[in-house]
Amino acid sequence: MKMKQSITQFESAFEQETSLERRRREQLRQRAANRSRARRVERSQQHGSVRFSVLAICLTVTVVVVAVAMFEALGLLIS
Repeated sequence: MKMKQSITQFESAFEQETSLERRRREQLRQRAANRSRARRVERSQQHGSVRFSVLAICLTVTVVVVAVAMFEALGLLIS
């Protein structure tokens, strides 16, 4: 009787441990997925900021070049 009880207790403890381990693995997997998603979003935002900066610089240079060219052309027409 005592041996059956200890085997039953052992099986019960093993099932509980297995259940806890399964939950722990699932939580670890979920955390890893969340970290990966956060890194991807951060990288995307960083690339977006760089692209916006490059666009702003290109537009500014274009405005300056066009303004200079227009004034040079106006100067040639007037003289």
